[in-house]
Amino acid sequence: MRIDAYNQIGHLYQTTHKTKMQTTGKVVAKDELHISGAGRDYQIAKQAVTRASDIREDKVAAIKASMEAGTYQVSNSSFAEKLIEEYEKYNIF
Repeated sequence: MRIDAYNQIGHLYQTTHKTKMQTTGKVVAKDELHISGAGRDYQIAKQAVTRASDIREDKVAAIKASMEAGTYQVSNSSFAEKLIEEYEKYNIF
């Protein structure tokens, strides 16, 4: 292997010379993040939903009291309609 050949290639491309970079002044760059009004509204709504309970305690208490009293009744046709609506959402029929 000829080392002097590599040195000659280095001289051709001037890879051994270091160039100085000149600075023209201080550049201060900082990252910024701007959230739109719609983004803020979405974030507030999302936080409100996560804080809200999935269970509606008032409805549960009313149905529970009605069941314990023996007065809770479910209409067969109403139940069937709601069941069909749910199946139609997922195109099961």
